[in-house]
Amino acid sequence: MTTTVETVSAAARTAPAAVIVAIDGPSGTGKSSTSKAVAAKLGLSYLDTGAQYRAITWWMLNNGIDVRDAAEVATAAAKPVIVSGTDPSAPTITVDGEDAAGPIRTQEVTSKVSAVSAVPEVRARITELQRSIATAAEIGIVVEGRDIGTTVLPDADLKVFLTASPEARAARRSGELKGSDLAATKEALIKRDTADSSRKTSPLAKADDAVEVDTTELTLQQVIECVVTLVEEKRAAK
Repeated sequence: MTTTVETVSAAARTAPAAVIVAIDGPSGTGKSSTSKAVAAKLGLSYLDTGAQYRAITWWMLNNGIDVRDAAEVATAAAKPVIVSGTDPSAPTITVDGEDAAGPIRTQEVTSKVSAVSAVPEVRARITELQRSIATAAEIGIVVEGRDIGTTVLPDADLKVFLTASPEARAARRSGELKGSDLAATKEALIKRDTADSSRKTSPLAKADDAVEVDTTELTLQQVIECVVTLVEEKRAAK
């Protein structure tokens, strides 16, 4: 019995400290790829908060909600049941029990998600969900989004804000969306930035205590290594 207790105590002393990592930034900065890779490499859970806003937008569109009507969106915000899987190697998202991972990535959802996510009742609902997931992550978690370090998890152990030039971001996004027009993609990204940065509720913004990483001239692997180093330093300091 004594040996077992000693073994458990030793394991507890040598186990890495649980950390909550907030990674924010606009589209095309390598945010999702970096967040998933960092979480997988360090054995942390992972949450794509943007997928949750896409999921609720997809539900609104499927259920005949006029997403241009903020009052109608607000009234419906509490209805869908959104469940996010936090395994970085295979993140999942369901809405009312239905797999939504594919449908939420359509252009229709992409074009409407900023309007839906700007509604305060939607943000309150999804923010509560995000906080509950982060709190339940015993081993620690990497949470990526646009307002994680500023609003959702202001007490996160580490906050990282990824940036990149509009040209680099458009090139990356065009590569993901086969056959898309580079100029149109750049215009869409800038329009999304403006909408997300200017909304009254939880705008896209860099937290005062966030570490900014410009990914314009960096490879994905370099960005991942940079963030992993930041997390490991934070773990060692806990």
